[in-house]
Amino acid sequence: MKKQEIIKGYQTEILYQKHMLENLGRWFSIFLGSVGIGIIVLYFFPAAHLLLYILGIVLIVIGLLGMLVLGYGMYRGNRNLQLVINDFKSKFPAASSMTKAKE
Repeated sequence: MKKQEIIKGYQTEILYQKHMLENLGRWFSIFLGSVGIGIIVLYFFPAAHLLLYILGIVLIVIGLLGMLVLGYGMYRGNRNLQLVINDFKSKFPAASSMTKAKE
């Protein structure tokens, strides 16, 4: 494998991981919205409307669980991305400084 191919592979992997972290952030926002809607449903429809009350609780629980899972995934993803970037910088210090100039 040529050096240029390896550098291109690292750059592609870094861009891909950044894109996936952005996707996780979007899903995190969706689950946050779910929690917000659940709280609003609980506030405006107290226990008198049993189905809506249960729906509100379910939205909150699903939203919180989703936020926990995605938050952990984002944490691990950021850590992994930093490991890949550090590995790239250690193996190709000249190429990593050129890529900073492009950004």
